[in-house]
Amino acid sequence: MMEFSEIIKKDREERRKQRFKGTFLDYLEILKESPSMCMLAHQRMYERIIEKGVEVINTEENPRLRRIYGNDIIKKYDFFKDDFFGIDKSLMKIVRYFKTAAMKGEESRQVLYLVGPVGAGKSSLMEALKRVLEMGSPVYAIKGCPMREEPLHLVPKHLRKQFEDLLNIKIEGDLCPSCRYKLINEYNGEFERVPVETVDFSIRARKGVGVVPPVDPNNQDTSVLIGSVDISKLDLYAEDDPRVLSLNGAFNVGNRGIVEFIEVFKNEVEYLHAMITATQEKSIPSPGKGPMIYFDGIILAHSNEAEWNKFKADHTNEAILDRIVKIEMPYCLELNEEVKIYNKILKKSKFRAHIAPHTIEVASMFAILTRLAPSTKVDTLTKLKIYNGEEIVEKGTTKKVDILELREEAQREGMTGISTRFIMKAIDTAMAEAEHDCIHPIAVLEVLVKSVKESSISNEEKKKYLNFIQNIIKKEYHKILEKEVTKAFIHGYNEQAEDLFNNYLDHAEAYVNKTKIKDKSTGEELEPDENFLRSVEEQINITKSAAKGFRQDITSYMFYLMRSGGKIDYTCYEPLKEAIEKKLTTSVRELSRVITRTKVRDKEQNKKYDAMVEEMKRNGYCDQCCNVILKYAANNLWKD
Repeated sequence: MMEFSEIIKKDREERRKQRFKGTFLDYLEILKESPSMCMLAHQRMYERIIEKGVEVINTEENPRLRRIYGNDIIKKYDFFKDDFFGIDKSLMKIVRYFKTAAMKGEESRQVLYLVGPVGAGKSSLMEALKRVLEMGSPVYAIKGCPMREEPLHLVPKHLRKQFEDLLNIKIEGDLCPSCRYKLINEYNGEFERVPVETVDFSIRARKGVGVVPPVDPNNQDTSVLIGSVDISKLDLYAEDDPRVLSLNGAFNVGNRGIVEFIEVFKNEVEYLHAMITATQEKSIPSPGKGPMIYFDGIILAHSNEAEWNKFKADHTNEAILDRIVKIEMPYCLELNEEVKIYNKILKKSKFRAHIAPHTIEVASMFAILTRLAPSTKVDTLTKLKIYNGEEIVEKGTTKKVDILELREEAQREGMTGISTRFIMKAIDTAMAEAEHDCIHPIAVLEVLVKSVKESSISNEEKKKYLNFIQNIIKKEYHKILEKEVTKAFIHGYNEQAEDLFNNYLDHAEAYVNKTKIKDKSTGEELEPDENFLRSVEEQINITKSAAKGFRQDITSYMFYLMRSGGKIDYTCYEPLKEAIEKKLTTSVRELSRVITRTKVRDKEQNKKYDAMVEEMKRNGYCDQCCNVILKYAANNLWKD
């Protein structure tokens, strides 16, 4: 109990220290020490994002990121890093918007609008931006002001230049009708006596955060945006008296913070006209017959692409379109990052099933394959690997496939396809149906097939998606699984692969240069072993007539890597990597088949099988999924 009491007491004390109650004169003394306390909304948002930390990534030092982003400067913001994956470019554009707006550029008078497919993270990002305000320190405001406005608005226009010089700041804005009335009638114009307090931002309490959901077109009341006239007070005060105003609309409560428009273009255009003055003139209409009211806030909006295209097609909407900064929020197209999305969601859930290796990976592969546009340069699976930063070399050449050319070929890539929600529902279903609190790739792929068949998409799309699962992904998973079983079976797999790679390079180089190889043990000079070279090349169907060109390509590529300071290992040239892995797999395939398929094993076979199972368990499998996976491997990988 003492622990709880201490936590409560400490929190209350810290909050008490943060609170401020004083006069406007007291506030001016604070401003002399910290002029940044009066920053505008966009600058406050930018500063709060940046203060969490920014990592500027040098792609020159990271070959994988250089393959994905080229020579672009990549910034990762600590505030977003645990929640948003695979959308670094979009996040950079959003932070850039806040930076230019903070410097009072044109974007400070523009709506930040996010457009993208369902489940791409638009709403989540909006929640994150609102959370930035909630987590930050309070702001100073005129006590009792319905718009929580900046106290500097109290300074009369004729004195502002002197105050600005003394404080080294710029005073923007004017008093709301309620505060102007109080200043004149309660404080006799003595603005230095007006009380000032600190106020927090709160999503739940509508403090500094206004939200506008789509409104029924037949009942679009602008009071949702700008407040209303309290008719119960009209018996007491005149219609133009500020005391009859209820300034509780989204723009009023979102002043100095955020106003969010959910599915913005589902509203009628006339309803959005308040946006025009709020952005360009930084003022909003007053309810009734009152004057315009100064507004300092960030206007955020989002919708799907169909609504954006419909709105954009109407030329009468040009006034609003001219005040919008549009940022696309596509689906993630990077496999490693897509996997992180599902792992993040699973950590927050109460599912506690064991997840076998590659389970989330195959589901992520399906999601990304549906989002990729077909290419004339590579097949879709190869494109997925390139987008994931894997180095792919065109077969028969030393030329790498250029990711920039692929992106140029399909500029709207990532704006269509299967959403993360679809994949998560499939994973949840697999977990719910699991008999032994364990799910594996086979179970998830089966659920995905059912989900696609039951989905409300066209038959053509269903056929395409089922082909991704049943042909492309299953074949790729078979390759992964075969390699994994082989690795578990062969002690020192990587070392053997490297030895095979180095031997091949020595013999291929000698063959191309018409030289001999020196035996390391005897010192004897030998001719390059043609049979050995062919045993590797045949794994990827290199014909005898094409072998010479293949060896020349590999030798040239290795010299290129040496000159450019690249890493040389068995994975550096994709065709040769594939050949080496297949050769190693072939060398144990017969024995693996016996061990995995034979029900009655001899003592030696049992020993080898147990060793293989232990190695797989060390690599993340449990007893249940290991048993299922090995049976599946026996029945599907070595059918011959």
